[in-house]
Amino acid sequence: MKTLSLKPSEIDKKWIVVDANGVVLGRLACVIATILRGKHKPTYTPHMDCGDNVIVINAAKVHLTGRKRANDMFYWHTGYPGGIKERSKGQILDGRFPERVLVKAVERMVPRGPLGRQQMTNLRVYGGSEHPHAAQQPEVVDIAARNPKNKRNA
Repeated sequence: MKTLSLKPSEIDKKWIVVDANGVVLGRLACVIATILRGKHKPTYTPHMDCGDNVIVINAAKVHLTGRKRANDMFYWHTGYPGGIKERSKGQILDGRFPERVLVKAVERMVPRGPLGRQQMTNLRVYGGSEHPHAAQQPEVVDIAARNPKNKRNA
Protein backbone atom coordinates (compact mmCIF):
# COMPACT_ATOMS: atom_id res chain seq x y z
CA MET A 1 0.00 0.00 0.00
CA LYS A 2 1.40 3.39 -1.00
CA THR A 3 1.37 6.43 1.23
CA LEU A 4 -0.91 9.14 -0.13
CA SER A 5 0.72 12.52 -0.76
CA LEU A 6 -1.57 15.22 -2.12
CA LYS A 7 -0.67 17.64 -4.87
CA PRO A 8 -1.95 21.23 -4.71
CA SER A 9 -4.52 20.50 -7.43
CA GLU A 10 -5.99 17.59 -5.42
CA ILE A 11 -6.68 19.59 -2.24
CA ASP A 12 -10.38 20.12 -1.52
CA LYS A 13 -11.05 22.94 0.98
CA LYS A 14 -14.43 23.34 2.67
CA TRP A 15 -15.82 26.16 4.81
CA ILE A 16 -16.81 25.41 8.40
CA VAL A 17 -18.70 27.59 10.91
CA VAL A 18 -18.11 27.08 14.63
CA ASP A 19 -20.18 28.75 17.37
CA ALA A 20 -17.96 29.57 20.38
CA ASN A 21 -20.83 30.55 22.70
CA GLY A 22 -20.12 28.90 26.10
CA VAL A 23 -17.46 26.52 24.75
CA VAL A 24 -14.24 26.10 26.76
CA LEU A 25 -11.41 28.06 25.12
CA GLY A 26 -8.67 25.40 25.08
CA ARG A 27 -10.93 22.62 23.81
CA LEU A 28 -12.28 24.89 21.08
CA ALA A 29 -8.78 26.00 20.04
CA CYS A 30 -7.61 22.38 19.84
CA VAL A 31 -10.44 21.37 17.51
CA ILE A 32 -9.97 24.46 15.33
CA ALA A 33 -6.21 23.86 15.05
CA THR A 34 -6.86 20.26 13.96
CA ILE A 35 -9.31 21.42 11.27
CA LEU A 36 -6.94 24.16 10.04
CA ARG A 37 -4.08 21.68 9.67
CA GLY A 38 -6.28 19.09 7.94
CA LYS A 39 -5.58 16.30 10.40
CA HIS A 40 -9.27 15.40 10.52
CA LYS A 41 -9.11 14.22 6.90
CA PRO A 42 -7.86 10.82 5.70
CA THR A 43 -5.89 12.67 2.97
CA TYR A 44 -3.75 14.62 5.49
CA THR A 45 -0.37 15.58 4.04
CA PRO A 46 2.06 17.13 6.56
CA HIS A 47 3.86 19.47 4.16
CA MET A 48 0.72 20.86 2.42
CA ASP A 49 -2.02 23.24 3.51
CA CYS A 50 -4.87 20.73 3.18
CA GLY A 51 -7.03 22.01 6.04
CA ASP A 52 -10.40 23.70 5.79
CA ASN A 53 -11.38 27.35 6.20
CA VAL A 54 -12.84 27.99 9.66
CA ILE A 55 -15.24 30.79 10.63
CA VAL A 56 -15.73 31.29 14.38
CA ILE A 57 -18.68 33.34 15.62
CA ASN A 58 -19.47 34.55 19.17
CA ALA A 59 -15.78 34.52 20.12
CA ALA A 60 -16.49 37.10 22.85
CA LYS A 61 -18.69 34.53 24.66
CA VAL A 62 -16.03 31.83 24.97
CA HIS A 63 -15.80 30.22 28.44
CA LEU A 64 -12.67 30.16 30.60
CA THR A 65 -12.52 27.60 33.43
CA GLY A 66 -11.13 28.26 36.89
CA ARG A 67 -9.56 31.65 37.50
CA LYS A 68 -8.05 32.01 34.05
CA ARG A 69 -10.23 35.01 33.24
CA ALA A 70 -8.47 37.06 35.94
CA ASN A 71 -5.09 35.35 36.33
CA ASP A 72 -3.96 34.41 32.79
CA MET A 73 -1.96 37.33 31.44
CA PHE A 74 -0.73 38.38 28.02
CA TYR A 75 2.59 40.24 28.20
CA TRP A 76 4.30 42.55 25.72
CA HIS A 77 7.14 45.03 25.86
CA THR A 78 7.07 48.57 24.51
CA GLY A 79 10.79 48.64 23.77
CA TYR A 80 11.53 51.22 26.47
CA PRO A 81 13.17 50.51 29.85
CA GLY A 82 10.57 49.29 32.31
CA GLY A 83 8.07 49.00 29.46
CA ILE A 84 6.61 45.56 30.17
CA LYS A 85 2.82 45.59 29.88
CA GLU A 86 0.24 43.00 30.83
CA ARG A 87 -3.45 42.43 30.25
CA SER A 88 -5.61 39.57 31.53
CA LYS A 89 -7.76 37.41 29.27
CA GLY A 90 -10.85 38.84 30.95
CA GLN A 91 -9.81 42.39 30.11
CA ILE A 92 -9.24 41.44 26.48
CA LEU A 93 -12.57 39.57 26.23
CA ASP A 94 -14.38 42.60 27.67
CA GLY A 95 -12.43 45.03 25.47
CA ARG A 96 -12.57 46.17 21.89
CA PHE A 97 -11.12 43.05 20.18
CA PRO A 98 -12.31 39.98 22.14
CA GLU A 99 -11.50 37.64 19.25
CA ARG A 100 -7.76 38.04 19.88
CA VAL A 101 -7.84 35.58 22.82
CA LEU A 102 -9.11 32.77 20.58
CA VAL A 103 -6.79 33.67 17.70
CA LYS A 104 -3.78 33.56 20.05
CA ALA A 105 -4.85 30.20 21.52
CA VAL A 106 -5.17 28.64 18.06
CA GLU A 107 -1.96 30.27 16.83
CA ARG A 108 -0.03 28.61 19.67
CA MET A 109 -1.39 25.17 18.64
CA VAL A 110 -0.41 25.50 14.96
CA PRO A 111 3.26 24.89 14.05
CA ARG A 112 5.44 27.97 13.78
CA GLY A 113 6.86 28.58 10.33
CA PRO A 114 5.72 29.40 6.81
CA LEU A 115 3.16 26.57 6.63
CA GLY A 116 1.65 27.46 10.01
CA ARG A 117 1.32 31.11 9.00
CA GLN A 118 -0.39 30.06 5.76
CA GLN A 119 -2.80 27.82 7.68
CA MET A 120 -3.65 30.65 10.09
CA THR A 121 -4.86 32.76 7.16
CA ASN A 122 -7.71 30.24 6.81
CA LEU A 123 -9.11 31.27 10.22
CA ARG A 124 -11.70 34.03 10.52
CA VAL A 125 -12.88 35.00 14.01
CA TYR A 126 -15.79 37.31 14.80
CA GLY A 127 -16.84 38.53 18.25
CA GLY A 128 -20.54 38.68 17.35
CA SER A 129 -22.95 36.25 15.74
CA GLU A 130 -22.74 37.73 12.21
CA HIS A 131 -20.17 36.90 9.52
CA PRO A 132 -19.81 38.03 5.88
CA HIS A 133 -19.08 34.55 4.45
CA ALA A 134 -22.59 33.33 3.62
CA ALA A 135 -21.69 33.10 -0.08
CA GLN A 136 -19.23 30.28 0.67
CA GLN A 137 -22.12 28.14 2.06
CA PRO A 138 -20.24 27.05 5.19
CA GLU A 139 -21.06 23.83 6.99
CA VAL A 140 -22.01 24.19 10.69
CA VAL A 141 -20.00 22.11 13.18
CA ASP A 142 -21.30 21.86 16.76
CA ILE A 143 -18.23 21.42 18.97
CA ALA A 144 -20.25 21.87 22.17
CA ALA A 145 -22.27 18.71 21.46
CA ARG A 146 -19.22 16.48 20.85
CA ASN A 147 -18.31 16.13 24.53
CA PRO A 148 -20.12 17.33 27.68
CA LYS A 149 -16.85 18.86 28.92
CA ASN A 150 -16.64 21.14 25.87
CA LYS A 151 -19.50 23.34 27.10
CA ARG A 152 -19.50 24.54 30.68
CA ASN A 153 -22.08 26.57 32.54
CA ALA A 154 -21.18 30.21 32.98
